[in-house]
Amino acid sequence: MTPEQAGFLASVFLPSVQKEYLTTRRVLRAIPVEKDGFQPHPVARTTIELAWHLASSDVWFLDGFLTSKFEMEDDSMPGDLTDTADIVALYEEQFEAKFPEVARLTPEFWATPLTFFGIFNHPAVLYLQFMLNHAIHHRGQLCAYLREMGAKVPNIYGGSFDEPMPASPPNE
Repeated sequence: MTPEQAGFLASVFLPSVQKEYLTTRRVLRAIPVEKDGFQPHPVARTTIELAWHLASSDVWFLDGFLTSKFEMEDDSMPGDLTDTADIVALYEEQFEAKFPEVARLTPEFWATPLTFFGIFNHPAVLYLQFMLNHAIHHRGQLCAYLREMGAKVPNIYGGSFDEPMPASPPNE
């Protein structure tokens, strides 16, 4: 892939990453803190575990771009995070600090092949799509949890039962 091609793809994917962050943040904020231990099935993650995985993975991808490596270290939730409100605050802080740095990476960087867990070796720009798919998948799971726990599901790509389609886009 040429830098020009990679730069074009980055110009398409990066605004989507920013928009999906805002949507993910809305879903995370919809979790009632008093219900963050909800678990729809004994083998499923609890709500707080799923929220942590979703938020920390987005930041993990940003770190991977900034360090040019995707390696899994300890992904357990830090002990000083006690509920989903703490997760949201950390997610906002870290995403908003790191995303602008990622958005400034060059087309040459985006064309550079990066190893991903020793399984893939794609140009860096393609991992933006991995990031988007991963977040959208787990956010969908979390929305199913919200409905089951009696919480309100926010408008995501269109109206929801709890938050019908607005006449104009919501302000973030």
